[in-house]
Amino acid sequence: MKRFAGKVALVTGGRTGIGQAIARRLSAERARVLTAQRRQDAEFEGIVADFTEPACPGQVVETVIARAGQLDVLVNNVGMIQEARVEEMSLEDWQRSLALNLTAPFLTIQAALPHLRDTRGSIVNTGSIEGLRSNPEHAAYAASKAGLHGLTRAVAVDHGAEGVRCNAVAPGWIDTDLNRDFIKGMHDPEGVPPRARPHPPGGADRNAGGGCHPRRLSRRRRSRLHYRTGLHRGWRANDKAKPSVSTTPPI
Repeated sequence: MKRFAGKVALVTGGRTGIGQAIARRLSAERARVLTAQRRQDAEFEGIVADFTEPACPGQVVETVIARAGQLDVLVNNVGMIQEARVEEMSLEDWQRSLALNLTAPFLTIQAALPHLRDTRGSIVNTGSIEGLRSNPEHAAYAASKAGLHGLTRAVAVDHGAEGVRCNAVAPGWIDTDLNRDFIKGMHDPEGVPPRARPHPPGGADRNAGGGCHPRRLSRRRRSRLHYRTGLHRGWRANDKAKPSVSTTPPI
């Protein structure tokens, strides 16, 4: 497949896990892929970046334009989880989670928009099912991902008419380093039943939200812009009705 031939994609947090799977799929369909994260990426064109620093997102986008001359696809995937009950979480940890999971995508989108308007490009935000409901001790993570879903809606409303599409995916349990560490820290990690274990990041189970893959959402499929989280069937920027909840994968 060569659906992304001639396109340039930036995947934040693209060195491992979900981001790496997204980067590999885009590359397989002939996109030029650049990734940005704390460590250098040996597989793709990596940009070393600390997205907790407010100046970082703008610098990353400037680097992409300097290297590739354009930007067609932005995947905001970088993120973190800090575990603590609400009354036990420090303000510093709370702010750090929101800085990486919500403020960094906002600043990256803000810096990328002029270039995405030029290419009539696409933004895909990696949200989470925890943006719709929360697991124990995940207050900051759940709040930041719910905020990211809201930001996705806002970008759709503000910039859809300019030709910039903005979508979100809401992954569940995915087999990444982050979730492996989470399971290891459980009281009885061996007792986790097979059906509750993480899915492979490449999306081997096509019935488990395969229709919501960021590669699909980044393609120009419709003239109207849609907001997706994987559980929301759809909400168009020019619709007055609220999104309806459905398990039907978006098309």
